[in-house]
Amino acid sequence: MNPLAASATPQVYLVDDNADFRASAEFWLDAAGYAVRSLGDPHQALEALSAHPAGRLGCVLMDVRMPDISGLDLHDRMQAEGLRLPVIYMSGHADVALAVRAMRKGAVSFLEKPLDESALLEALQAALSPTAQAAASAVPTESAELPPDLQAAREEFLRRESSLAPREREVLALVIQGIYNKNIADRMNLSVKTIELYRARGMTKMGAKSVADLTRMMVSRQA
Repeated sequence: MNPLAASATPQVYLVDDNADFRASAEFWLDAAGYAVRSLGDPHQALEALSAHPAGRLGCVLMDVRMPDISGLDLHDRMQAEGLRLPVIYMSGHADVALAVRAMRKGAVSFLEKPLDESALLEALQAALSPTAQAAASAVPTESAELPPDLQAAREEFLRRESSLAPREREVLALVIQGIYNKNIADRMNLSVKTIELYRARGMTKMGAKSVADLTRMMVSRQA
């Protein structure tokens, strides 16, 4: 391969302790046109990330739950060492609390395993966008203003949120806490069918395809 062409290919660092999953994901990523560095050990991942060429497009696709060092801890170490690449989290557990923690650390997205190819492609495109690359490289400051596209996204989130009826808002707030429909129904003294209706209407108004998607929106767009 031409060295110049190789250097222009976006670099994806795939960090996961499951060798079978890494092999499958690496095959897909390679076929999709990404340069892939597959890493099963978080310590090796830190070494590889520290050698990432300045100016080259790149992102980290990593599992949340790993032995020794979790994905969340690895993200902290990356930031402490100035390794500022956009991060996409993956998890085989539908854990809303984990998704909230991940998004608050600045993750681009939180994907559930098994990975949906369209959702993965969308997350990679977002992580490799100029906005995400610049945001990851910047050192946060309290007075920093949002880029125009992120400001527009936040305003769109607020517009959608304002369209929610009070009951829809209440139900969605409980949904992202990981509370099941039946428990929400008991808490609100309503039928499960009614809760399902409020939930479906609210998700449609917010443009959320899943609970993970809704959580990402709620965490990353709220003022």
